[in-house]
Amino acid sequence: MIEFTISPARSLDAGAVGNILSVSNDLMPWLPRVHSAAEEIKYAGDMIEAGWVKVAKIDNKVVGFIARHESEVYALYVLPEAQDKGIGTALLEDAKGECDKLGLWSYEANGVAAIFYELRGFVSVDRTNGSGNEAGLPDIRFEWTRNAPEFKPARGARKTG
Repeated sequence: MIEFTISPARSLDAGAVGNILSVSNDLMPWLPRVHSAAEEIKYAGDMIEAGWVKVAKIDNKVVGFIARHESEVYALYVLPEAQDKGIGTALLEDAKGECDKLGLWSYEANGVAAIFYELRGFVSVDRTNGSGNEAGLPDIRFEWTRNAPEFKPARGARKTG
C-alpha cells in the first residue's frame, strides 16, 4: 500500500493542480480542450484561493485533488501513475466525512468515472444532452447521501480508484 497525505491546497499547488487537469484532459480523446494550460492553472488557483481544494501528495508531490464547495464536487482527478492506489477514493471519503450529501456531474463518455462513483455509493439522478456545459457533451448528475441504501454493482463490475 502506498502512503499519501491529504491536506488543504496551498497557493503554490496551483501549477500542480492545473497540470493534473491538463494531463487528464489529454488522456480523454473524446473530451474537447476548451481551456489552455495557463487557463487551467488560473482556474486551479481560483479554486484554491476560495478554499475549495484538497490535494493528495506522495513524497510531497501533488498527485491528485478534489475541488468541493459545500456539497458540490467540481473536480476529482488523480494523475495516471497514481491511479488504482486508493487516492481518488480517499479524497472522496474525506469529502464525505465533511458532508451529509454530495453531488457532482460527470461526462457520459467517462464510463470509468461512472463506475467509480457508483461503487462509492453515488447514484445517477439526472442526465443532460450537454447543452449546459462548456464541452457540449452529454453528462450525468450523481448524488450521494449519508445512510442511503448501499449500491450493488452489476455482476462483473470492476472496482477502480
